[in-house]
Amino acid sequence: MYKLLKILVALSLFVFVISCATKPAQLSFSQYRIENPKQVDTPILNWLSVYKDSLGKSMNTVIGFSLYGLTKKQPESGLGNFMADAMKSMAEKKFNTKVDAAFVNYGGIRSYLPKGDITVGKMYELMPFDNLIVLQTVSGKDLQLFLNLVAGRNGWPVSTGLTFAIKDKQAVNILIDGKPIREDEKYTIANSDYVANGGDNAEMLKKLPQLNKFYIFRDALIEYTKQQTNLGKTIDCKPENRVVYAQ
Repeated sequence: MYKLLKILVALSLFVFVISCATKPAQLSFSQYRIENPKQVDTPILNWLSVYKDSLGKSMNTVIGFSLYGLTKKQPESGLGNFMADAMKSMAEKKFNTKVDAAFVNYGGIRSYLPKGDITVGKMYELMPFDNLIVLQTVSGKDLQLFLNLVAGRNGWPVSTGLTFAIKDKQAVNILIDGKPIREDEKYTIANSDYVANGGDNAEMLKKLPQLNKFYIFRDALIEYTKQQTNLGKTIDCKPENRVVYAQ
């Protein structure tokens, strides 16, 4: 009996010690006001200012002009047409091949182009992602599936060379260079690497090989804008019934 009592006492002490050791520590906190620092590291600020000034000058560089300004809208808009045409034009130049159509993911357009001067900074606001332009050769069947996806999203910007209508969330009356789409035909399309890799549910494109020259879409927009400006043109694209809702 005495041994049993010693064992019970020992167990009780053990449990007590363990419970004390594992007892959560009490927490406390204090509030601090964030104010302007009293001491400034001048050498560091001077070093950073060189890059800040350089970046500021680059972002404020005027590369184009718009009489009316461009905003995005579905199923088609002047802004979307400008961006898709820029992708197609610069892709043909960069890859040295004919492109049947180019597409811009509507959700990836994050800003607008204002009336007046267009700066490099505005292009960064418009397309803040470092998406690359890639080319893919697709069958008419896969292109139909992709266009059905686009139609189901109420339309994305498409370049010259392609028109279609949206009916019951499907793409109908598809014309490529003025000719009806054919399932057994092969077409060269330009897209962002995000979409070509299956982004935004474009699974039908994910399986297809890509041509990639690591050309950033935003750089293409900047280069295309400069090109149009050098030709004496303003950045004022308009809807052209490339994508419409079927009557």
